[in-house]
Amino acid sequence: MVTFALFKTDQKDIEMKSMGNFQLDQRMIRYSQFVPKLYNFCLSLGFESGKIMPSRAFCSDENQGFPIILIAKHFGTFPFNHGRVGGIVATDRHGPHAHHGQDMVIIQASHVGYEPDNGKFGSYRRLQTDGCESTSDCGKISGATSWYSNEYHFACENILIELSNGEVLVTIDNQLLDVNRKEGLVLHLERMLRCWDGACGKDLYEPLQVLSTSKCFVASDEFAARFAHLEEGDTQVIGSALDNGLFTFKRDIVDQEEGQDHLERNLLPHMPQIVTANFPALIAAQVNTQVEFDRAFRTITREPAYRGKRLLFISGVHIDISPEMGQTFPLTKFIPWAAYFQDIDGSHVTYEQEELWSLLQEQSTENPDQIDLDAAIEVMEELQEVVVES
Repeated sequence: MVTFALFKTDQKDIEMKSMGNFQLDQRMIRYSQFVPKLYNFCLSLGFESGKIMPSRAFCSDENQGFPIILIAKHFGTFPFNHGRVGGIVATDRHGPHAHHGQDMVIIQASHVGYEPDNGKFGSYRRLQTDGCESTSDCGKISGATSWYSNEYHFACENILIELSNGEVLVTIDNQLLDVNRKEGLVLHLERMLRCWDGACGKDLYEPLQVLSTSKCFVASDEFAARFAHLEEGDTQVIGSALDNGLFTFKRDIVDQEEGQDHLERNLLPHMPQIVTANFPALIAAQVNTQVEFDRAFRTITREPAYRGKRLLFISGVHIDISPEMGQTFPLTKFIPWAAYFQDIDGSHVTYEQEELWSLLQEQSTENPDQIDLDAAIEVMEELQEVVVES
């Protein structure tokens, strides 16, 4: 038996001022409840039963199949595929999608695994593997963030803090001081080191000592205050004291819309917050959802094929809860972020998270229009054979 009050996220993970107030706690809904509520929400907006063409922009992972099945069950048709790996919206598919129905729905979601046994995000137990091992989930997000995580952990272990003669000293590996690097973690030295002439700049930090592979500097008063616990002669690595305000990243990626590096491009401005979070994969999924909603929303409003149609575009995060032995599907949860509704006459509205959550909560989980998938398949099996002639 799995309890659905499974986790409470750390405040550090949800305080991302640059990305707004994406609330995770108390905003999760079981997918088997979310989809009928979404369907009834569509009806309340004037959508016509039997004329709705849903579309999904999900990752290609197998654990995204259960949401797709539920969408098909409640909307009465298999959803159009609007997604690329990682939960990227394929905006060049707007036109084809628009031609497949009268009323349009697009559901976008990035996803992240959750292990109820240890309360951690980012991995998922895959029952089809030998030994039912847990692997990264989403693998695309994990792959996009791994280089940055390695750069961050290198910096955490190769910046030393020492209290010597009453001064806090900072010894930094030369690799982290190389301003000519095309890629890598870039320190905000002006927030860490004392400027000898009173003005800060990359050439104004005079090392106290030049070592074979590093240089030693005097810490600024503000940065030194973080290490008030040190006693004379103590030395430690900077570790988690290297917070997201002390660095950024340079990365040579292909700046191509919906290309191979699109997900990484979405995440890059927020990588310091991601790699320093308790659960990087969770924050990365959140960031990608927010960036993709904003980007895709702008392409939808400019798409001629959607004009004169009802359309609801909704974004959120899928929480893929690892299945136990004997389960066929994961206990997927959905966290809604935002939605955009466009009516036939062109009037439109954007629902922010709190309003969207309230509107969904008002909807019933009963859907008299849902189809019985087994019965529908049985009917197909009993139909007279159609001979296809070439």
